[in-house]
Amino acid sequence: MARVCQVTGKKVMVGNNVSHAKNRTKRKFYPNLFKKKYHVEGQEEPIILKLSAKGMRMINKLGLSEALKRAKAEGHYKG
Repeated sequence: MARVCQVTGKKVMVGNNVSHAKNRTKRKFYPNLFKKKYHVEGQEEPIILKLSAKGMRMINKLGLSEALKRAKAEGHYKG
């Protein structure tokens, strides 16, 4: 599985390390991802999502079903 948040779609970004002498070398910025289990009413097994910290806050604010509905509409969640 790639390093992508299933709710927000955040993924790895590419940038530069810049030294004091302004030498530039490539580097990666990784999203703050966690594996989190959520229990859905009507299902026996929990859903395991790979989420960024912002994705967890969205689920807390909107609720699991609304956040997943929005993620499906934007193409981030396939489940």
